[in-house]
Amino acid sequence: MSTTSLAPGGTVAAPAAGVSPQRLTGRLKVVLGVLLVAQFMLAVDFSILNVALPKIGDDLGFSLTNLQWIATAFALCAAGFTLFFGRIGDLVGRKRIFLGSLGLLALASLVGGLAPNPETLIIARVVQGLATAAATPAGLALLTTSFPEGPLRQKALGLNGALMSAGFTAGAVLGGVLTDLLSWRWAFFINVPVALAVLLVAPAVIAESRPAERPKVDLPGALTVTLGLLGIVYGLTQAGEHGWTHPVALTGLLVGAVLLVVFYFIERGSAQPLVPVHVLKKPTVAWGNVLGMLAFVTETSLVYLLTVYLQKTLGFSALAAGISFGVLGLGTVAGGMLAPKAIARTSTRTVLVGGGLMQAVFTAVLLLLGDTSASMGLLLPATFLGGVGNMLVIVGFMVTATTGLPDHEQGLATGLASMSQQVGITMGTPIMSTIVTATTAGAVSAGAILHGITVAIAANAALVLLGVLIAIVFLRTRRSASHA
Repeated sequence: MSTTSLAPGGTVAAPAAGVSPQRLTGRLKVVLGVLLVAQFMLAVDFSILNVALPKIGDDLGFSLTNLQWIATAFALCAAGFTLFFGRIGDLVGRKRIFLGSLGLLALASLVGGLAPNPETLIIARVVQGLATAAATPAGLALLTTSFPEGPLRQKALGLNGALMSAGFTAGAVLGGVLTDLLSWRWAFFINVPVALAVLLVAPAVIAESRPAERPKVDLPGALTVTLGLLGIVYGLTQAGEHGWTHPVALTGLLVGAVLLVVFYFIERGSAQPLVPVHVLKKPTVAWGNVLGMLAFVTETSLVYLLTVYLQKTLGFSALAAGISFGVLGLGTVAGGMLAPKAIARTSTRTVLVGGGLMQAVFTAVLLLLGDTSASMGLLLPATFLGGVGNMLVIVGFMVTATTGLPDHEQGLATGLASMSQQVGITMGTPIMSTIVTATTAGAVSAGAILHGITVAIAANAALVLLGVLIAIVFLRTRRSASHA
């Protein structure tokens, strides 16, 4: 699929009057830098506490069963409210939502770092999740409306995708370093100066972006989609904790699915829908978001699998395992730099297919991992090259899902893309954890765990290939419009 083959009339104008810029001006570079720093910080937040969870539990008195709520409380809000806040940004102004949510994130991070008990920490994580749900789509919408469709937007989205993916990896490394050298509380505190720096610069360089007329908020649609997403995410987190057959997990997934179906029918009959059905029917939006979800399911869950492998099979410490993923982070940065050039020379669909095949091949290479440290000679280059492929898919997904829509629907498009990203992050680990558990049948020996990880890696590669097949079949374009 090509970026020039999408629906005509949907080109987003640059914020400045006159001809859209064809290169990055000084002001656009500052805008890009501010938005990228914010998005990187938001990505780091997803993983920075993972390594620190045991120490948080010891310091604040979390029970083992309640410790998972530190991650779950954040994930529920970050994924469940993203679409709603993305649309709210369209209505009241993306800049206003972006700045307000970053201020809220800074405050919640300060409270979390100072938390004297579990209740305060969980409340801080809920607020962090809500702030992330608002800031992520607003930031992406400001990015897409600040840069016109074509090479400039592709470059901006490529850098954004690279830094976001690198942020997930950096979060694991940074969380380990801060926890070991200082305290887990610094995993919260570090957000405060970064958010304040963005808040000092952003108001002067980022233009407000919102439609001329503000339609009414579709409250029935907002309520059903938010509760539906909360049900799905909650069911997924419970499935990861207790298994897919657990009644609570099944109930959450079923209720969430039913509410999302109800949401679709509400939108069909609404005069001013939260998500216009014609947008959902666009192949680029619908299938682009499916590909994005699969990209985040596979890469984030692979990090989980390899973390288990490095610690349980090779005996690495948590910090050493986290540092090992620095190579994967470098691969994602390289992929983000390469993606815009590849899209410009070929097409978005070609990059989606080529990147998916590359990711699948180097994920499959990990099936050869053994039980000695010599396997690091295989793991490191495979994760680097697999990271390149995954980032090609992620940038291709972002370009696909946000191109061809007018300015007043960019918050919706980026809200959908952010939702796909965050639900994918949430889905991946429960899926792969279930496969490992079912394969090992409760055995805890290094050999049994390695076998379970190998089976899950094979399933991971199969999901990547499913994404390739979807791109080939459902993102076909007319030959006359196929060149990007």
